[in-house]
Amino acid sequence: MSKNVLVPISDGCEEIEAACIIDTLRRADADVTVASVGNLQITASRGMKLVADRLISECVNESYDLIALPGGMPGAERLRDSKELTELLTRQKQDGKLFAAICASPAIVLHHHGLLDDLKATAYPGFAEQLKNTESIESRVVVDGNCITSRGPGTALEFALKLVEILYGKEMSKKIADAMLVD
Repeated sequence: MSKNVLVPISDGCEEIEAACIIDTLRRADADVTVASVGNLQITASRGMKLVADRLISECVNESYDLIALPGGMPGAERLRDSKELTELLTRQKQDGKLFAAICASPAIVLHHHGLLDDLKATAYPGFAEQLKNTESIESRVVVDGNCITSRGPGTALEFALKLVEILYGKEMSKKIADAMLVD
């Protein structure tokens, strides 16, 4: 069964993380909507141009099985400042649905809006100390309840495969990892 996934992007987001999340979840046949908190076309942190499917304002009344945030700076700040995205994330947590973030976004977005509470989480080393619960900040990928976090570009594929595992099971995650030649 296809799962609905929202991947918000913004100018300054980390392109490796965004592309890895989107690509890996689509390989699992997830229905991934890429939504910009700014213009449809954004310029990512290293100058790569990405084009969103929709604007975040068009997603507010939709329901998602997972919302997964890439990091990058100042992209994470732009995600943090989106009222529509904040509304979606808050509702996602209240409804007991999955939400995820990598790199700066666990601290800059999720922590900022009180969505981590005392959940175990990790983030990019320069931001991880901002988290209330620092028990797992050295971990590459952390799952605590319905929240999944990861450290940064070097952990993006591992993070994306964990999202597939949570949505579709270990067998699907392994199948995709094998096809991608991931050890």
